[in-house]
Amino acid sequence: MPKFLHLADVHLGFTKYDSPERTKDFFYALQDAIQKHALEAAVDFVLIAGDLFEQRQVLPATLNQAQLCLTPLQEAGIPVLAIEGNHDYRPYGTQTSWLRYLSSWGVLKLLEPNEHEGLEPWSDAEMSGGYIDLPCGVRVIGSRWYGAAAPQAIAKLAVEIERLPVGPPFTVMMFHHGLEGQIARYSGALRYQDFLPLKEAGVDYLALGHIHRNYSLENWIFNPGSIEANSVAENQEQNPRGVYLVELSPHGVKAELKQDYEQRNIVRLSLQSDPNQTAAELEQEAIAAIQTAADRGKTENAIVELRIHGSIGFDRSDLDIRTLRSRLQDLSKALIFLLKYDAIGREFQTYIDTEDELPSRLDIERTVFTDFLVANVNYRDTAETLVQGLLDLKTRVLNQQPEDELYGFVETLLAQTQSASLSDGSAVNLDSIEDSSGKQA
Repeated sequence: MPKFLHLADVHLGFTKYDSPERTKDFFYALQDAIQKHALEAAVDFVLIAGDLFEQRQVLPATLNQAQLCLTPLQEAGIPVLAIEGNHDYRPYGTQTSWLRYLSSWGVLKLLEPNEHEGLEPWSDAEMSGGYIDLPCGVRVIGSRWYGAAAPQAIAKLAVEIERLPVGPPFTVMMFHHGLEGQIARYSGALRYQDFLPLKEAGVDYLALGHIHRNYSLENWIFNPGSIEANSVAENQEQNPRGVYLVELSPHGVKAELKQDYEQRNIVRLSLQSDPNQTAAELEQEAIAAIQTAADRGKTENAIVELRIHGSIGFDRSDLDIRTLRSRLQDLSKALIFLLKYDAIGREFQTYIDTEDELPSRLDIERTVFTDFLVANVNYRDTAETLVQGLLDLKTRVLNQQPEDELYGFVETLLAQTQSASLSDGSAVNLDSIEDSSGKQA
C-alpha cells in the first residue's frame, strides 16, 4: 500500500530573538524528520504543503539547508512534491521563486496549476505541471496560495479535477490554507463546506498547511502543524504539531502524527503576583520558580518564558525587569529567556454612601488619599498617618507657608512614619509632629 510523509510550514530561515542557534533549529527539525520518517520509513514520496521557506528572499545558507535536507531523498529515489505557501510564493507578476529553482534543479517537484488554473500533467522535460501520477498508485495534485480567493479557486479546481483522465486508485491534494475553528482569533480560515467540492471531485486525502497546529477532520482533511515552533505559544503541550506518516489502503487512510524528531524544548511558566508582596518578595518568588524548573532539568538550552501576572501593591518600576531577566537567564541556562511582566497595580475604590447627603470635600479628599496609599504595599501600614499628613500639607500650601517649612514638615512626617513602620505597628499621633519652625502640626 502507498506510504508517504506529509509535512508543512517548515519555515527554513526563520529568525527571531537574534539567535543563530534558534535559526538552525528549523533545519535540524526538517533534517531529522526526513531521516526518521521518510528515509528510514522507506516512504514512496514526501509532501511539503507550503512554506518551506520563511521568506521569499532566501539567503544562500538557507538555500543550502534545503538542499542538504532534500538531496538524500533525491538520492534514495523518493520524490518530493511541494506547493508554495503564503511565505514563499512568488510575488504577483513575477515568473520565478526559490521553490521553482529547486524544482528546476530536480530536488523537488513544484506542483501548481497553469496561469488559467488548469491542471496539466507533470513534465520532466518542462519541470512543471499541476499533478503527477506516481508508480505507487497515487495521483498527487498541487495548488498555489490563493488568500481570500481560496473558495472560488477550490470550486474551479474541483471542476478541473473531475475533467482529468482516469488515474491511479488514490488521489491526494495539497492546499495551503486553514480550516475554521482550529485556532482562536483567525478570521481568514475556510469553512468545511468550502473544501467539500474537492472531496466530491474524488480527493481521498487533503494535505493542508498554514495553521501551525495539528488537526484532522473526518479522516479526509489533515494538517500536521509546523515542524518546529515559531513562537512559545506553539509548544507541544498547548499546540500539538509534527509530521504525518500516512498509509493509504482500500480500507481508508491511516495517518500517524510523528513528533519524535529533534525540536527545541519550550517551557512556559506562570507566576501570579500577590498585592501584599513587596517588589523584593515578588522577585524572590520568580527566582524560586525558575530554580525549581532548572533543578528538574527542564530549562537548560530551552526556550523559557516566565509570565508574571496579577495585581501588585507597588509601582511597576520598583521591579528592575532588566536585571531580573538577566539573573533568570543565567539561572535557567536557557538558550532564550523571555520575561513577561503583565502585572498591574491594584486600584482601591472606597464606596461612599450618598443616599442621604453628599460627602464633604474633606471626606472625598481623605478617601482619595487613602485609596492611593493603601494600594501600595510600602505605605499600607502607615496609610492613616500619611493621609492626615497630606491633608495638613495641603492646608499649609494653601496658607502659603514658606517652602523651607513645607519641606521640613514632609521630612518630619516621613521620618515619623518610617519609625512607626519599624515599631510594633502603633499609630503615630500627628499632634506630636512638629515642623522645622517648631510649631505643632
